[in-house]
Amino acid sequence: MQRKFRLSRSEDFKRVRRSGKSYAHPLVVLVAQASETATHVRVGVAAGKTTGTAVHRNRAKRLLREAMRPLLSSLASGWDLILIARPALVTATLADTRSALTNLLQRAKILPADES
Repeated sequence: MQRKFRLSRSEDFKRVRRSGKSYAHPLVVLVAQASETATHVRVGVAAGKTTGTAVHRNRAKRLLREAMRPLLSSLASGWDLILIARPALVTATLADTRSALTNLLQRAKILPADES
């Protein structure tokens, strides 16, 4: 994922977590908030200690970034998103992860329904 698509500042994470709308899936949680300043989608990835050891948390974050990468061009612009890994993501495949993200993004009306 290119740097311009990353949500990395702590205050941005806090703002999106505090005032964004969340959508849950057994593999991942999506928190989305419309951004007044960003002209493109920015994505932050998080994996807490409930996900597992550092190896598992890093794998979950890599999986989320790779699953999100091909979807970025199809998303509506001007959104800040946070993807939070759940423990089941550690054993999931890339296809499962991409399917979960597509489902969540369509529920949030950020990805058109015909894109997948």
